[in-house]
Amino acid sequence: MTRPVIIPVFLAAKEIMAEQFDVVIVGGGTGGYSCALRAAGLGLSVALVERAKVGGTCLHWGCVPTKALLHTAEVAESARHGSSIGVYTSCDGVNVDEIIAYKNGIVNANWKGLQATLKGKKVQTFEGQGTFTGPNTVSVVTDKGTVELEANKALVIATGSRPKELPFAPTDGEVIINSDHAMTLNRRPKNPIVLGASAVGIEFATVFKGWGADSVTVIEALDAVVPREDIDTQKVLTKALKKNGLDIHTGKMVKQVDRQGDQVVVTVDSGETFTGDLLMVAIGRGPVTDGMAIEATGATVDRGFVIVDEYCRTGVTFGNGGVQYAIGDVIPTLGLAHASFAEGLMVAEAIAGKAVTPIDYKGVPKVYYCEPEVGAVGWTEQELKEAGIEYEKSLFPFSHNARAQMLGGSGHVKVLAKKGGKVMGVHIVGKSATDLIAEGEMIYNWEALPMDVAQFVHAHPTLSEAVGEAHMKLAGRDLHG
Repeated sequence: MTRPVIIPVFLAAKEIMAEQFDVVIVGGGTGGYSCALRAAGLGLSVALVERAKVGGTCLHWGCVPTKALLHTAEVAESARHGSSIGVYTSCDGVNVDEIIAYKNGIVNANWKGLQATLKGKKVQTFEGQGTFTGPNTVSVVTDKGTVELEANKALVIATGSRPKELPFAPTDGEVIINSDHAMTLNRRPKNPIVLGASAVGIEFATVFKGWGADSVTVIEALDAVVPREDIDTQKVLTKALKKNGLDIHTGKMVKQVDRQGDQVVVTVDSGETFTGDLLMVAIGRGPVTDGMAIEATGATVDRGFVIVDEYCRTGVTFGNGGVQYAIGDVIPTLGLAHASFAEGLMVAEAIAGKAVTPIDYKGVPKVYYCEPEVGAVGWTEQELKEAGIEYEKSLFPFSHNARAQMLGGSGHVKVLAKKGGKVMGVHIVGKSATDLIAEGEMIYNWEALPMDVAQFVHAHPTLSEAVGEAHMKLAGRDLHG
């Protein structure tokens, strides 16, 4: 019997073909997923690359979980002070493990909802580390292997940000922490120190105090808390924070940080030292572009930020009319989740061929969830002076508002208007300022005159009446101011 002869066959290596989509978005945070959902809703095929969990910083490490923690602090403070209104309550303490579990429940519910929404819109999500391989291509290492993605119409860079660190005070997640570490905190600090008095720093200082810390020290290098905000906001907020028991130190540059067992000692440029059982470094966030071969995209990068025009275009084009964009914390704009959301929507609509309007970042509200809250939109008084713009202003105190008196709130509504012209800025310090600023946003963005707003009828008794009365003062219809 003749045996069959086996002839080896050598096949040429087959080139790996990339999966093609109209839009490839790298980064599943607020900017990335909003862009993905809107683009998919406009009939485009969309790939969304996320190395961790869709929702990004805002959902898992920032906006949502921190507000959950702030709510627990608010409940604890309300219980402690119930007797001031004849309700005898007390706070027997806080259980940090249970608080973190409560926070996780809020986050997970929103995460599952987002996943379902992306799936329902037919957005294809790729979980894994992405590396840019060209102006419109990305290689993604997933748990199932490497996937090559190619964008035909647009590549969107939305890689987000991470907490900044001090080179002489690296975080260890135990005694020296950042805001990410705080999301899994397993103890209640007794005398924490917070570096930075902008949103993250002031909000976590409020949390620690609400949880019952013996003392909370806040150190800010610049000359005021919430340094980007209006001068009267800074003054009123500083006074209120000190009244609430926070030890505020502004204009102090940290020179040295020493961990000594379970304590940390902070030395500032004046020679003063501060000792605590926890140091939170809250000095801002930096863009995430390193380790992803961002240079392969051809985009211009400055200090880690991707540089874009007013339409979030990087200036890089590819193929037959393809356009590259960047959005969110990776570009040098406001670094706010809702600004990223707006950028994502604008870019998605531009990709779909719709007419879009560039974002006026002055018209994007800024909010701080400390106690009292802060909401701001438009120009500050300092900025108007620096620009040489003649202006008028009015300030209506919440002490003249019945609803605010019931809530024990302090603060004010301040309105700035171009002399004889439109409203240029609305600045609110007080209870529910983060919600009240929505009206200020509409007033600013619709270029309303003070007299236009003075005609509005606000419900009584509400905090919103203060917004109306601040405009009434500018319109010459002052009642209670």
